[in-house]
Amino acid sequence: MELEDAILSRRSIRRFKGTDIPEEAVTRLLELASAAPSAGNLQARDFVVVRNKDTRRALSNAALGQEFVAEAPVVVVVCGNKSRSGRHYGSRGKELYYIQDADAAIENLLLAIHGAGYGSCWVGAFEEKAVSKVLKLPGDIRPLAIIPIGVPASPAKSSGKPARYPLDKLVHYEKW
Repeated sequence: MELEDAILSRRSIRRFKGTDIPEEAVTRLLELASAAPSAGNLQARDFVVVRNKDTRRALSNAALGQEFVAEAPVVVVVCGNKSRSGRHYGSRGKELYYIQDADAAIENLLLAIHGAGYGSCWVGAFEEKAVSKVLKLPGDIRPLAIIPIGVPASPAKSSGKPARYPLDKLVHYEKW
């Protein structure tokens, strides 16, 4: 799949078949996610891979009852590592750079998942404290996204591209 096609055809998938995803495939997806740029190449992001049904159910509950999180055979929780970024960049690293590092990895992950023929959805609506408790995250690790991964139950709707603001509403030259 061409990169432009992958970017333009990726959709959020919230229904999955019961098909498992091989460990090698998950590892490759995480390698591609980890290839994302990061501030100072510190890679201030970590990934928690969840296959356990009870843990997926607990994450679904923490994600405000979004059932598809529990229904995916694999869930990756992308976390920001505040201390890894903060050691080098101080408060700017602890407040911003770790989030940017994780977000770059999330986008790589979403495109890699789609390119591999799987489906996913970027879940940002969740209770951070609940996710941290479920996954026993250390205090300097912040869950930033829940990414359920699976074989799509049906093809993504391709009845056109999602509505986007026109560039003339988003792009500013030289100043606002």
